[in-house]
Amino acid sequence: MDLAVPITNRIKELVSQAQGSTPYREPLVGFAAARDPLFHELKEVIGPHHLLPEDLLPGAKTVVAFFIPFGKEVIAAQRRAAGVAREWAVAYVETNRLIGDICREMQEWLGQEGVGAAFQKATHNFDPVSLKAVWSHKSAAVIAGLGRFGHHRQVITGKGCAGRFGSFVIDAGIPPSPRPQDEFCLFKKESQCLYCVKACPAGALTEQGLDKQACYGRLLEVAKTFQDLGLCDVCGKCSLGPCAYYQ
Repeated sequence: MDLAVPITNRIKELVSQAQGSTPYREPLVGFAAARDPLFHELKEVIGPHHLLPEDLLPGAKTVVAFFIPFGKEVIAAQRRAAGVAREWAVAYVETNRLIGDICREMQEWLGQEGVGAAFQKATHNFDPVSLKAVWSHKSAAVIAGLGRFGHHRQVITGKGCAGRFGSFVIDAGIPPSPRPQDEFCLFKKESQCLYCVKACPAGALTEQGLDKQACYGRLLEVAKTFQDLGLCDVCGKCSLGPCAYYQ
């Protein structure tokens, strides 16, 4: 049974049925071989603690990654706001919850077909000191062909970068998605733009790179503003430039 189409359609259906207040555009779904050497490279790029697909699920064959792009209304609200728009903060919390719901739903649905699945939560799966995750959904998305990293360390997809990523691992084989060869980031492609650097309210992002500690310090400050939403360590001002959305 070819699972690529039914998995893609089911994820799209679940996003379209989301019960929150956040509007979404149609998600993107990609696939990567669990034994792709790039997953092993993450142990060097991120750290030896980073998990392999087989660590999440013995017998893993495929990593499924998906991108849920925010509706243009959410992006417009965040662009207008001097700080972080409430719509953006709500989108962060609701989408993280939605990603968990999707992964659990897919795990149950695939299990009925005799396919095993495993996943890591959408966020807050990182070391509080090093700020390095045990499983990078964004890196999984790049390996699965959904996009490429921009200068701002966000993944830019064919639908932009304003949204959230999720992923899960299954023990069924699906042909890997082709990876884009061209850069989407204008700075990487043409040494132009740097909207993200100019927009960073913490000065954490420069032409030379990202100061993760300064960035996270800013996120924790924002979280104090939205305590009624739960842990809402979000900013995203760097993701509002020309790469925010394409479709």
